[in-house]
Amino acid sequence: MGRIIAIANQKGGVGKTTTAINLAASLAALEKKVLIIDNDPQANATSGIGIDIRQIKSTIYDCLIDGKEPDEAIHQCGIENLSIIPSNIDLVGAEIEMLDKPGREKILKGIISKISDRFDYIIIDCSPSLGLLTVNALTAAHSVIIPVQCEYFALEGLGKLLNTIKIIQNNLNSELEIEGFLLTMYDSRLRLSNQVVEEVTKHFQQMVFKTIIQRNVKLSEAPSFGQPAILYDAESRGTVNYLNLARELIAKVEAGVVQ
Repeated sequence: MGRIIAIANQKGGVGKTTTAINLAASLAALEKKVLIIDNDPQANATSGIGIDIRQIKSTIYDCLIDGKEPDEAIHQCGIENLSIIPSNIDLVGAEIEMLDKPGREKILKGIISKISDRFDYIIIDCSPSLGLLTVNALTAAHSVIIPVQCEYFALEGLGKLLNTIKIIQNNLNSELEIEGFLLTMYDSRLRLSNQVVEEVTKHFQQMVFKTIIQRNVKLSEAPSFGQPAILYDAESRGTVNYLNLARELIAKVEAGVVQ
C-alpha cells in the first residue's frame, strides 16, 4: 500500500497546492509512482499540473457522490510516474451532498483503498477549510504535511487544525500522524522570515522539515503554464527545494520516522 499524505491547513495562501504539485512531481522524478488527488473545489492542482478542466469527464466529485470507480477518474500527467484524480467546481456542493451518506467521513478512504496498492505515494491537496472534504482526507491519510508560511500570523489558526487532527485521531483514524510542518515562502533577507523559522522550530522542534521552501518567482509562474516547477525550470531554486523535500520525505518514510 502506498503512503497517503494529506497537505492541509485551513489558512489559505500558505502553499498547499504548490506543495502538492511540486512534491508529487519531485517524488515522480525520483522514480516513485505518485497520484495526486485534488480534493479542493478551486481545482488549482488540476490546472496547475496541466489538466484542462473543461475536457475531463470524471473527477473526484463523481467518485465521492456518484460512486464512480477511481480508475475512471485517474488522468495521466506530463511526467512519467505521475497521475491525478482531478477536481472541478462541482466539488463545492459535495459537502452538503455527503451529509446524508452513511460513513460520510470515510468515503474518500474507501475510494483510495481500491487503488492505493498501485502507488508509492498518494498526495491529497486539501481545501482551505476544516469541512467534511478535509475530514475525509485526514481520515483516509496515513499522515499530514502542514505548510506554514514564513510571514506574519504564521501560527494563526494552527491550534484549530491540530485540534481537528486530534479529534480525527481519537474518533476516525487512530493511525493518522503529523508527517511534518513545512516552512514555505521563506525570504532570507527578511528578519520576519527568520523569526518565523525560529519560532516554528522552537515550538514544534523535530516535527519541522529540515527543508525550507524559499520564495521563488518560478514557483509562482509555473502553474500558469500548467507545469510543476521541475518542468518549467529544472534549475530554479523552487525545483531544488522540492526535490530536497522529496528526498527528505522518502528517507523519513523508509526509516519509519514520523511524529
